[in-house]
Amino acid sequence: MPGAGNDRDSAAGWYIGLMSGTSLDGVDGVLAEISTSKCAVSGYQSAPLAPETRAQLLALNTPGGSDELHRAALAANALARTYADVVQALLAAAGLPAGAVRAIGAHGQTVRHQPQLHDGSGYTLQLLNPALLAERSGITVVADLRSRDVAAGGQGAPLVPAFHRQMFGQPGRSVAVLNLGGIANLSLLAGDGSVLGFDCGPANVLLDLWCARHTGQPYDAAGAWARGGNVLPALLQVMLQEPFLAAAPPKSTGRDLFHDVWLQAALSASGCRQGPARDVQATLAEFTAQASARHLQRHAPDCTLLIVCGGGALNGHLMQRLQALLPQLAVQTSDVHGLAPLQVEAAAFAWLAHQCLAGLPGNLPAVTGARGPRILGAIHPA
Repeated sequence: MPGAGNDRDSAAGWYIGLMSGTSLDGVDGVLAEISTSKCAVSGYQSAPLAPETRAQLLALNTPGGSDELHRAALAANALARTYADVVQALLAAAGLPAGAVRAIGAHGQTVRHQPQLHDGSGYTLQLLNPALLAERSGITVVADLRSRDVAAGGQGAPLVPAFHRQMFGQPGRSVAVLNLGGIANLSLLAGDGSVLGFDCGPANVLLDLWCARHTGQPYDAAGAWARGGNVLPALLQVMLQEPFLAAAPPKSTGRDLFHDVWLQAALSASGCRQGPARDVQATLAEFTAQASARHLQRHAPDCTLLIVCGGGALNGHLMQRLQALLPQLAVQTSDVHGLAPLQVEAAAFAWLAHQCLAGLPGNLPAVTGARGPRILGAIHPA
């Protein structure tokens, strides 16, 4: 991307992006120099969520239990402290003072995502105490980045396609970017600059759940466990009949749909409840690969390049299945194109913080379905 020297961008400078995703595997943070024409990541740090914090956030994804408001507030505080630790690690590694950073773009932890439901407006809820993060870091925090798009009639997700266009778009060539976090989402970057993006099903959310339950490991490293299993055709067929997959964009999803109850229902409906656990893992991986490939073929049949990011990009088995299902495409991880897979989403939220301070829209109405472009985020000054 071209340098920022002649941008006349008053918001240009250093930004930090912090992301804790649906997979609940931890916090990713990047330090990046950002302007209207540049996003250069120069530092990366991560931190696991404390087991008690992860358990509480996971529990809060499901309605019920006592004193939810109190538990949610304390979980938001705990997450803010973890975010602040990542910020300090980034600053220390770079030798930068807090005052050198313009802002932190902080996603928070999604515990409910119900856009346009119930009362016609719906809501999306990302737990975080951004005021506490601003106090502990000494840096301005831009948070609650999804709500304005929802208020404008949008899905509030995905927000990364605009950033993907900046980083990975190629004039004259149709490129797709597949983020395999807890949920899989696609950005379809047309050669003329237009963008379509949407969630296309689960990625690590179900894979990690099943792996942890049956192996005691938080995730299936490199997809090795799934690779040794056999796909269960009846289970795969039931899962592929999920109505969300056939819905037209704009659309978004999360743990509100793809959770343990959903998986147990699919196992029962397919008669595979007693199937070997490893075969179920193989089938979940195939489900993610097929759902993603079918969406790509349906909405961007002229695409020639698929760039994969997120934790799922490190799953060698999943990458192999995507390439096998999409033989006409080059399937590559995002590091081939200048940004490591685990850094892409955090960098996107650093970029969204810059957009907010610069007074520029962060959403793409063609992606989210919002009534128009909106400046996203609430600002908590240092």
